[in-house]
Amino acid sequence: MILDIGQIISQLGKEKAIEKGVIVDAIKEALETAARKKFGINKQIEATYEEATGTFEVLEFRIVVETIQDPDVEISLEDARTLDPEAQLNDSIGFRTDTRDLGRIAAQTARQIIMQKVKEAEREVIYNEFITRKGEIINGIVQRYERDTLIVDLGRTEAVMPPSEQIPRERYRQGDRIRAYIKDVTKTSRGPEILLSRADPRVILKFFEQEVPEVYEGVVSILAVAREPGFRTKIGVRSKERAVDPVGACVGMKGSRVQSIVQELRGERIDIIAWDEDPAKFVCNALQPAEIIRVLVNESEKRMEVIVPEEQLLLAIGKRGQNVKLASKLVGWSIDVRAEGQVEDALKKAEGLFAPKKPEGEEAGGEGADAEEGAVPGGEKTPDGAGEPGEPAEGGESGDATPGLEEPEPVPAPQPESVESADGTEDPADKPEDGDVS
Repeated sequence: MILDIGQIISQLGKEKAIEKGVIVDAIKEALETAARKKFGINKQIEATYEEATGTFEVLEFRIVVETIQDPDVEISLEDARTLDPEAQLNDSIGFRTDTRDLGRIAAQTARQIIMQKVKEAEREVIYNEFITRKGEIINGIVQRYERDTLIVDLGRTEAVMPPSEQIPRERYRQGDRIRAYIKDVTKTSRGPEILLSRADPRVILKFFEQEVPEVYEGVVSILAVAREPGFRTKIGVRSKERAVDPVGACVGMKGSRVQSIVQELRGERIDIIAWDEDPAKFVCNALQPAEIIRVLVNESEKRMEVIVPEEQLLLAIGKRGQNVKLASKLVGWSIDVRAEGQVEDALKKAEGLFAPKKPEGEEAGGEGADAEEGAVPGGEKTPDGAGEPGEPAEGGESGDATPGLEEPEPVPAPQPESVESADGTEDPADKPEDGDVS
């Protein structure tokens, strides 16, 4: 029917990266559909392909019977033996049909079916190719923007990068080259949809695998990544060999390795932090370059309170809280940063709230003892209230009964002083008699 159809099938398979058998099956199905449309739907039609000659044939099969009831699928024994002398009852006899009789409409139908099947096969090949590359970095060329969604040409197909997967304030022009992370590959009615990302934290991991041989070989492991796309990233690294410095390996000679990644991300700052099994030490590393005085850990709530000098508070928190926010994501704990002066005030208040209180009786008795200690009626000091030599007594300086007053000179016959009773009235017995001068 078609000259050199075998070469055409082989060439089409190479261009579309489709197996030859897939194209052959598509052509056979198209010929069968076109033949049924021409000769009848109930006909038993089967297309065959001769690889040696590169030709297709359309065969019609009928069942050998004595009495014909359905001429579309049955043939008499006499007619069957004219085609095959050895034909028997219930045999299936096939004979060729002329494909030139299919007509223009049937040929167009066959063409559409072939094109559809080839497209489906091509989509399946593309899906299988990119589903195995999921999680890799791929190079592409920017085509256009559609409602802020970036369309990237990957050669055989196109990929999309929605605004949520783009780095903020990063814009491209048509024809710009772009490196992105294959985040997902899904099947749709229009073919496979490839989702790219430059904002995903795993982008950092893949870039370090490409730039740092120790990371690619597994000698240095990136155990945690916390990222705010376009602004700052923190990664926790650990080495499996003592002789390899994980931070130095990622930084490179004069920062060459990390700087290439920073340039690729258009100036995004990257902090490389040594991993530590102790969360408190890991937090101290993550909050660098701020100095840490101490860390208070609440393991039940996975919360830490980090104490820093007052002049280091803003440095520890970072611009818009980026430093402490990324450190919290990196460690997996909630972190509160406080200045040293604030903590001391809080501790004093806490000590006042939780200090043990004395019983009411003892407290009242103690206050009375303090008030009356070292004093008797008349203002004289008792020996018990004198205290140790050189130590001041309660309420005054050493050796003085009343601060600020000189000791009165002795008189030959002092008059008795009045003493107040417990209820605050003077004792009648102590009152002077008539005529005495008080």
